[in-house]
Amino acid sequence: MFELKIVPRVRDVPKEAWDALVGENDSPFVEHTWLDCLEEAGCVGRGTGWLPCHFTLYRDKKLVAVAPAYLKGNSEGEFVFDWSWADLAARVGASYYPKLVFAVPFTPAAGARVLVSSAIDRAEAIRGMSIATTQLLPELEASGAHVLFPREEEAAIWAANGYLRRHGVQFQFTNPGYGNVEDFLKTLPSKKRTQLRREMKQPAKDGVEIRTLSKDEHADPIVVRDMFRFYLTTVDKFMWGRRYLNEKFFRLVAERFSHRLAWVFARKDGRAIAGAFNVKKNKILYGRYWGTDVDMPFLHFNVCYYHGIKECIAEGLERFEPGAGGEHKRVRGFDPTLTNSVHFIRDARMRRILTAHLDQERDHLRAYVESGGDDDEEP
Repeated sequence: MFELKIVPRVRDVPKEAWDALVGENDSPFVEHTWLDCLEEAGCVGRGTGWLPCHFTLYRDKKLVAVAPAYLKGNSEGEFVFDWSWADLAARVGASYYPKLVFAVPFTPAAGARVLVSSAIDRAEAIRGMSIATTQLLPELEASGAHVLFPREEEAAIWAANGYLRRHGVQFQFTNPGYGNVEDFLKTLPSKKRTQLRREMKQPAKDGVEIRTLSKDEHADPIVVRDMFRFYLTTVDKFMWGRRYLNEKFFRLVAERFSHRLAWVFARKDGRAIAGAFNVKKNKILYGRYWGTDVDMPFLHFNVCYYHGIKECIAEGLERFEPGAGGEHKRVRGFDPTLTNSVHFIRDARMRRILTAHLDQERDHLRAYVESGGDDDEEP
């Protein structure tokens, strides 16, 4: 028999016990240190809209599974957009908040959402977690449960237990084993190939050097302040931008998570002018945030996209996930890729309406991804 306990802090589970459940192929963002830094810095917690309530599963008093979870008072920072669902709830006279979310805050990276010990059956543990979750929703006074960016096989298990499946689309670079950047460029249509070559040459023309920092450089207080400043330049630029992260978080991950960081800096005349907050684990490079102090042609594309592609090819990485959104990424060598989320809605009327809507949405997005973006030009 499983026993479920909910804990209000990641730190309530010993780091060694938590990370023992994280597989080598799991996202770095579900590791204890990353989640703990978010909590210690105050980026999640009371007053942020993200109230930690992590699910832990025990068998014979031994921890066998954990799932990072949060009670949400809004829909911000999730990257699976459901504001229209909240509007629907209001129209049918139901409450939508709070809701329970299994996710990594502010991070649209796919991966395991239930971390399971190798000593037990993974599917059985996920089924147990899904059933327990639906039973606990009334006690938590939550309108439903939402599992964001699980892998395909995990999404299928939740869906088999009454959760509605939803698809999204991200643009990702996959490396089949290119020997060099030219091998990659040769796979593109001629118009794209010419465009990318021109854009890739621009930093050298402008006297800009772009490189990935070494592990030891991240903890430099000046580097941390620069990277936080670049983050703010982007989130403060747009009306929809939110300062989800603070400088303390940047400092903590630089000190405690440097073995996973792959921060990219662009410098001109010795001064840092732009940066990208990248994270690397196993064979995957993850792009999270970027920003710049200057307005220079193609700087964004080179710091955020082309440098990461070059790094993947040079190091033999399998994939580069640069984050959410952006048709412009497709033009630059990133292919549309389906993402998953699963949702249990307590209100029966909402479930009926959303079931029909999600069936149509999934069909549309699958067709879009299978088309590859309808690029008709020959290589």
